[in-house]
Amino acid sequence: MNIPSTYKAFRVEENEGSFISSIKEVPFTPLAKGELLIKVDYSSLNYKDALSASGNKGVTRNFPHTPGIDAVGTIVSSESTKFKIDENVIVTSYDLGMNTNGGFAQFVKVPEDWVVKLPESLTMKEAMIFGTAGLTAGISVLRLTELVKPADGAIIVSGATGGVGSVSIAILNKLGYKTVAITGKETEIDFLKKLGADEIMMRSDFENLDNKPLLKPMYAGAIDTVGGVILENIIKSVLPNGVVTCCGNVASPKLSLTVFPFILRGITLIGIDSQNYPMITREKVWKKLSNEWKIDNLTETCTEINLTELKEKIDLMLVGKLKGRTVIKLDL
Repeated sequence: MNIPSTYKAFRVEENEGSFISSIKEVPFTPLAKGELLIKVDYSSLNYKDALSASGNKGVTRNFPHTPGIDAVGTIVSSESTKFKIDENVIVTSYDLGMNTNGGFAQFVKVPEDWVVKLPESLTMKEAMIFGTAGLTAGISVLRLTELVKPADGAIIVSGATGGVGSVSIAILNKLGYKTVAITGKETEIDFLKKLGADEIMMRSDFENLDNKPLLKPMYAGAIDTVGGVILENIIKSVLPNGVVTCCGNVASPKLSLTVFPFILRGITLIGIDSQNYPMITREKVWKKLSNEWKIDNLTETCTEINLTELKEKIDLMLVGKLKGRTVIKLDL
């Protein structure tokens, strides 16, 4: 294809301590050895993107910047020996959208080591409905199901209406697990039941359980996406030899626990860092997401927008009012 001299991108600029976002024309820069230029078809919105877009220096140090930790599209130029022009590929995590310009743009330049070939049974839109959230959910489910089987008992999932939580529930339901969803949104109970949640627990009820070293054992395992008191109470409520995965800290990065759940019940706590997970595991999870883990009503769990609508969705995400997945079509 003929590559233009500039491309459109959602740019965040810093001005005297304030952060302003707008759609800008950005010039191309030459590819280095091992790099690819991808024409982006879709991106998706994640909490880390919202933090970057609001100027969080823990995510993005230097501005102006293009957020977007996910992208899917077609290679249009290559200095790589691993990938060829016209191949469809996925890029998620690593440094994309953090301190490297990300997927909220018509084109993105990335190292070949960050790239996964798009599975044939997955469309580009489906890949971004999953995105980093789906990859994180998939890795969480993979690690959990290595040790916990459906017959062992229910799996409790926190942050259930968010990207990771909602995809986790849908996959676990497909695999035959009973799930309990924790949410702070009474209005989303029907949404969670449609995903496959067998039981709904309100977040306020779960946060206010007795402050004891151990609680009544109820769940064979858990996928926690929020941290804080919710994760504390999950760990205290898991059955002997149960497994808990954790991947987020939106509630709090702090835990106040005794060692009793671990030494008296044999609980296993597994951290999920999808940003830097080995490529061999990423490829395995993407293959499963495109086949036996593929969600039947996948496109129903997302909202499709364009770049001009992105700022509004970021603001909603930052105040916890965005449900499911938001994908961005890059066809301006």
